[in-house]
Amino acid sequence: MKNKLLSSVLTLSMLMSAPVALAQDASSVPLIEREKLFGNPQKSGAALSPDGKWIGWRAPLDGVMNIFVAPTGNMANAKVVTNSKDQPIRNFSWSGDSSMVLYIQDKGGDENFLLYGVDVATGKERNYTPFEKTRVILVGASYQNKDKLLIGLNNRNPQYHDVHLLDLKTGATTEVMRNDAYAGFVADDTLTLRMALRPNPQGGQDYFNIVSGKVEEKPFASTGLEDSLTTTPAGFTNDGSLLYWLDSRDRNTAALYAQDMKTGKRALLAENAKADIGGTLRDPKTGVVEGYSANYLKNEWTITDDDLKADWKLLSSKLPGEFGVQSRTDADDKWLIWNDPLVAPSVVYQFDRNTKDLKELYVGRPELVGAPLVPMYPVEIKSRDGLNLVSYLTLPKSADANADGKADKPVPMVLFVHGGPWARDGFGFNGYHQWMANRGYAVLSVNFRGSTGFGKDFISAGDLEWGAKMQDDLTDAVAWAVKTGVAQKDKVAIMGGSYGGYATLAGLTYTPEVYACGVDIVGPSNLETLLKTIPPYWAPIVNQFHKRMGNPNTPEGLALLKERSPLYSADKIVRPLLIGQGANDPRVNQAESDQIVAAMKAKNIPVTYVLFPDEGHGFAKPANNIAFNAVTEGFLSKCLGGRAEPIGDTVRKSTAKVPQGAEFAPGLVEAIAAK
Repeated sequence: MKNKLLSSVLTLSMLMSAPVALAQDASSVPLIEREKLFGNPQKSGAALSPDGKWIGWRAPLDGVMNIFVAPTGNMANAKVVTNSKDQPIRNFSWSGDSSMVLYIQDKGGDENFLLYGVDVATGKERNYTPFEKTRVILVGASYQNKDKLLIGLNNRNPQYHDVHLLDLKTGATTEVMRNDAYAGFVADDTLTLRMALRPNPQGGQDYFNIVSGKVEEKPFASTGLEDSLTTTPAGFTNDGSLLYWLDSRDRNTAALYAQDMKTGKRALLAENAKADIGGTLRDPKTGVVEGYSANYLKNEWTITDDDLKADWKLLSSKLPGEFGVQSRTDADDKWLIWNDPLVAPSVVYQFDRNTKDLKELYVGRPELVGAPLVPMYPVEIKSRDGLNLVSYLTLPKSADANADGKADKPVPMVLFVHGGPWARDGFGFNGYHQWMANRGYAVLSVNFRGSTGFGKDFISAGDLEWGAKMQDDLTDAVAWAVKTGVAQKDKVAIMGGSYGGYATLAGLTYTPEVYACGVDIVGPSNLETLLKTIPPYWAPIVNQFHKRMGNPNTPEGLALLKERSPLYSADKIVRPLLIGQGANDPRVNQAESDQIVAAMKAKNIPVTYVLFPDEGHGFAKPANNIAFNAVTEGFLSKCLGGRAEPIGDTVRKSTAKVPQGAEFAPGLVEAIAAK
């Protein structure tokens, strides 16, 4: 049997040495260069200062994303206020008094984020948390105490975050609460701690009141495992009189409630039968909810404030596709609006609520204007046991000439699987969908059971089902795509990052004939070692992992984890596999990729392994991301027959190392030699 398997693998490897011919009609669509999709955006993440006098955004400085600021209404008079030369700054915010921009930064993807602040007037930068192996978290910000923050620091105990009051003017930190038990805290607008959250043995949370700086002994509320991902306090109004909850207790989907803090009575504000209530719009001055969203097939907002209703209606009439508010001033007279036109690059506008003037500020990726982008379509797919799997399909122009979302003919397909797994795919512009569709592939993303946003029952249906029913949902989606004429049965690839990488490995081991090839990005191969090496600050919620994945401390749990670990079935792989990994990944250690590569190598099974020594859980640096995507593009072309932009000098410009299997990816040997 082993000889037969090895023979089939080697035969496949030899057959794959020459790319399959391109579909003739796909080649007529202009190629979108990888750089335009995955390089730095020209501008991103703009935010108004609370006083409305400044606007900040991220933009590249010498190829690295940094923070720029300018007077509001005069972006041409911008100045750069940070000088990161290696690691991109991923996001930022304004201090409440509008004097500073604040951002967090780690080293090489290790996720030990420290907090930095830059004084806009002087340009002086300060590291507020100058500690080693420390991850800062935000506990509370305030409308009335604009120059202070509550932050959590795990520099004393890596498993738990002590709460400190940070004075942004002086940099002084004062310990507010020492923590050796709690997963989180909730503060009001006075920066007073009001609630503590502690995991319980059932896999949920216990909620404790904090009175006069002390946590009460008995919880006032609790959840079990089933509500642990769908119930959470959502913050106080600024006067502290109301506490909002997103709550699924005694129901399936999470609803929005307001609890009166004097009487304890709760009022139901919003619910949706199919989806959890997700985001809220809150008045900057009062903290009162003015609108809420629910995301089933698409994210849909309901505005409850009368003044906002008129503005929302006006914006809806002017902006195509999806939009939302990304920044508001304290006076609430100016908004920044993001707009996703779906088949064009995103645009950011400034909206003056007094004059109703809507002014375009920038296009995030202007190089994509006029590019042959294609629509995404939401679809519902039935699992074999009757669950509705909300999914998103993107078709290449060659397979959907009239752009109606119905495939004209079957084409090769990439099943693109989200991470988490307690996360979800959503509707909107997706660079990976556009990239692969432009190369001639249909692209399908599936919210398999365990995905969030669809109620607690859907999440719970994934408990203890890694590599089993969760994987069956993906297999069923492929069968749907083949049956409905979207995909060619023998030309389907599976690809994803984190849990999506695990699903890739599981797909190639547990259903080895379903996929033509797989691309695993930072995916775990051994669930036992994954749970042993999670970051220390995840310790408070490790019990929930055990209940949803399998408990390695029990004989039956350990057996389940081994059964569902692709590493132990590596000899079943008969399709080409490409693996990408960051050496500093704190969530999915490099060993997860190393060990399955070693297992395949020991069985003489071909595998290509690309390692980035300066990356973590995913590839933050555009040069590295582009290099891996260049390798992926050639790999998929070899497997599926789509077209590919040459690797060129992408590998040379990156930090990529290829410990194994360069010969199985077109152009990679030559690219390494050029480096």
